[in-house]
Amino acid sequence: MELADAVRGRRSIRKFQPQDVPKSVITEILEMARWSPSWGNTQPWTLYVLTGEPLAEFKKMNLRQTLTGAAIASDVPMLEKWPDAMKARYNELGKVVLSVQDIKREDKEGREKYYKDMVSVFDAPCLILACISRDNLVEYQMLDVGLIAQTICLAAHDKGLGTCLLAAAARYPAEIRKIAAIPDDKKIVVGIALGYPDPSVPLNNFERSRAKLDEIVYWVE
Repeated sequence: MELADAVRGRRSIRKFQPQDVPKSVITEILEMARWSPSWGNTQPWTLYVLTGEPLAEFKKMNLRQTLTGAAIASDVPMLEKWPDAMKARYNELGKVVLSVQDIKREDKEGREKYYKDMVSVFDAPCLILACISRDNLVEYQMLDVGLIAQTICLAAHDKGLGTCLLAAAARYPAEIRKIAAIPDDKKIVVGIALGYPDPSVPLNNFERSRAKLDEIVYWVE
């Protein structure tokens, strides 16, 4: 696959087929991803790969914690307020995601079902949890985690797989540690759902948008 095709063709997958990904294929993806750049070649990331019974246990836990209203206690908190332009893009995506499922704003049951699907990582057969050291500054480590996550997503797309980056997979780190044996000195940053996309689902096919260059690029000449 050409690089341009991989970059433009990769998208967030929100429904996976019930088909396991061979461990050899996951290993090939991670083998490529380990060549991602990092600050000073520090390679601050640690990846935990959940499949099978541990992943099933994770999905049950994440759904249970969500439905019971457990307080979100992410190791790396999300912003509570976004700049207006970013909030507008976020809200627009939310509208599109619901509309392609024919879920109306007043359809509480439909919205809750989608939310349950999300915290259950969209039925993905594999979840990669990206972690960083608790002892180091978060900022550059987060940049580096973003780099390896992007490489994982592109490498997966190249192999006919799909991915979705999910902050919702890192909300309850204390419970996750019990399942994945992640030590306390690691911060759980994000989950990467991985699997074969279901091409029949509108959620995996809607037209996406991106900001135009003149909105994000400033030439200094």
